Amino acid sequence: MESAARDISPKVNGLSKQVSKSMSLSTSPSATLHSSPSSYNAPFLTRTTTSSLAKQLKPFATQDIKILLLENINQTGLNTLAKQGYQVEIVKSSLPEDELIQRIRDVHVIGIRSKTKLTARVLREAKNLIVIGCFCIGTNQVDLQYAAQNGIAVFNSPFSNSRSVAELVVGEIITLARQLGDRSNELHKGIWNKVSNKCWEIRGKTLDFKGIIGYGHIGSQLSVLAEAMGMSVVYYDIVNLMALGTARQLPTLDSLLEQADFVTCHVPELPETLNMIGTPQFERMKDGSYLINASRGSVVDIPALVDAMRSGKVAGAALDVYPVEPAGNGDYFHNNLNTWAEDLRSLKNILLTPHIGGSTEEAQSAIGIEVGEALVRYVNEGTTLGAVNMPEVALRSLTMDEPNHVRVIYIHHNIPGVLKKVNEVLGDHNVDKQMTDSRGEVAYLMADISNVGVHEIKELYQSLETLDCRYPHTIRIEGKS
Repeated sequence: MESAARDISPKVNGLSKQVSKSMSLSTSPSATLHSSPSSYNAPFLTRTTTSSLAKQLKPFATQDIKILLLENINQTGLNTLAKQGYQVEIVKSSLPEDELIQRIRDVHVIGIRSKTKLTARVLREAKNLIVIGCFCIGTNQVDLQYAAQNGIAVFNSPFSNSRSVAELVVGEIITLARQLGDRSNELHKGIWNKVSNKCWEIRGKTLDFKGIIGYGHIGSQLSVLAEAMGMSVVYYDIVNLMALGTARQLPTLDSLLEQADFVTCHVPELPETLNMIGTPQFERMKDGSYLINASRGSVVDIPALVDAMRSGKVAGAALDVYPVEPAGNGDYFHNNLNTWAEDLRSLKNILLTPHIGGSTEEAQSAIGIEVGEALVRYVNEGTTLGAVNMPEVALRSLTMDEPNHVRVIYIHHNIPGVLKKVNEVLGDHNVDKQMTDSRGEVAYLMADISNVGVHEIKELYQSLETLDCRYPHTIRIEGKS
């Protein structure tokens, strides 16, 4: 039976701080990356038989770390976290905001996909939260700035599902070119309609990628697959990128729209990409061309798409994402969700899928491992490599030969003079390693210092806490003594 989340660090000389917002301490001489189930019954991790190897910091009793995984996170993610000895609770769906607030208050780590909204209102109640894992590509469902300013790192999986999305788009290109969706629907209704009018081979057609990062992880993979099927590939991106194969980068979005038979969108949700494809862009497209959007629902002006398809300007479309999507599976895709839903559903040669671009066993398995391991590294070591809202900082792990060491993590305002103040606090000890970096207004400092006794930990923490340059609740001291 799971115990309630509690202060993670054991009491040392009366000191007990929560790892989530301050400090953690262990007297374990060797903390390993993968704790065994036996750690459930011990106040600290036990020493392994392998000596002189690098050992990841695990400066707390791992069973006290409480993790909440929402939206049916893949089993690989669960396994990655559970084998650390953490408490892991699973919920198969997203939660309404009020219920989410109740559930998040005592967790240290939360894992979500695209449906859960971690707003400032929600995060304000998450007093113990230190890290968020987005088991998907997008992070627009999280208030990244609020999280960073409160010492909450956010990780995602930027490319693990790229192949799955690219393959879906390839299938949609062929399906649209041959009108397979309509023929299948007709035959399901008993109608035999064998036609070849306006059905095409894709060989020799021009496939185009466009958007802010249109030739990124997904776009570039799709480029290779499309070219292998005999398509000519052009792409648009706001930065110059090396083309793969014989693909060509075009200088403007308009020039791309005027040339492409198939237009596919692979861009993030940004103010610059809101309604990126609307009435003016449809007018630029070739008569009888096709549109595919597997990026974000806000990228395409859907009423404008409906008009373009009804006029015959666009011969077919495939949408996997929408401006507003249901929070769960069920009979929800109607006008009360999006006012144009029934108009969209009434169109011919349109493929509508429920945001399944990355929903393959392979992609979800890879995402579970990638994000799960990032969470473990952050919880155990403080490493921010891959974080989307924090500077990327990492130091090598302490080893068995380095007793009486502590790792200090200090998240602060990116203003002059901070390092001087912090180093004045650390100056009475030997700083073995130190690294700092900044990202906008947020700076992240990590330092390993040696010859620190248990009785000095409290003094270090209190001295850092008095500095007026830190963000609230963003000090961690993880010890080996």
